[in-house]
Amino acid sequence: MTTPHPLRDVVVHPDAATLAEATAARLLTAVLDAQSHHRPVHLVLTGGTVGIRTLAAVAANPVRDAVDWTGVHLWWGDERFVPAGDPDRNETQAREALLDTLGDALPAANVHAVPAADVVGDPEAAAAAYAEELAAHAPEGAALPELDVLLLGMGPDGHVASLFPDHPGLDVVGRTTTGVHDSPKPPPLRVSLTFEAIRSAREVWVVAAGEEKADAVAAALGDGPVAQVPAAGAVGRERTRWLLDVAAASRSASDAGTPAAG
Repeated sequence: MTTPHPLRDVVVHPDAATLAEATAARLLTAVLDAQSHHRPVHLVLTGGTVGIRTLAAVAANPVRDAVDWTGVHLWWGDERFVPAGDPDRNETQAREALLDTLGDALPAANVHAVPAADVVGDPEAAAAAYAEELAAHAPEGAALPELDVLLLGMGPDGHVASLFPDHPGLDVVGRTTTGVHDSPKPPPLRVSLTFEAIRSAREVWVVAAGEEKADAVAAALGDGPVAQVPAAGAVGRERTRWLLDVAAASRSASDAGTPAAG
């Protein structure tokens, strides 16, 4: 299952539905394993079609009830800078798919949403506030919590979070978050974790489905330049997992991954 690339696994599932179900099961297992070693567990969620479908699959999986959600903190890798409750917000979609179904099992204080456009004035203010929230839950002297799993979707252009090809956000250093203007994908205003924050996570999982992602997947797995294929720079400290469907993996090298059963 492991590719020759250090610390990188690539797993290919038959279709997007199976990918979401398998990723949900894998995520629940990762949380349970982490809780057997330390608390709290910090997860970074993603939006997008497969990302939200994965959260819905977590909600439907009976193993979710084995998780002690009081010991799980949820964050986001990026957010659209729109008002609270807007259907475009990753937080809104995540609440509908999973968080609301957990009810009182997940304390409200454990859900760390990026400040919305009706709360702060601009993406920079939202990014600064989110950086403060991250630091407040970090070990003493650190800027970030110990992020156990950081989920990322990937666009057909190879972007992850809201870090787009040839965009200024790629070059931000010394900060954990950044405001994004002129996003090539609407809405134009966003907030994103930086690569420094993403690469601090123990495990980074990139989840992608669909033939329209195939060229970007192949470029990222071929270690293409991060400026052109940002997903190539999404690497975890201990492990990086690429979780794909057959269509997304269709243009990658034959040894890029291991087909998953089912």
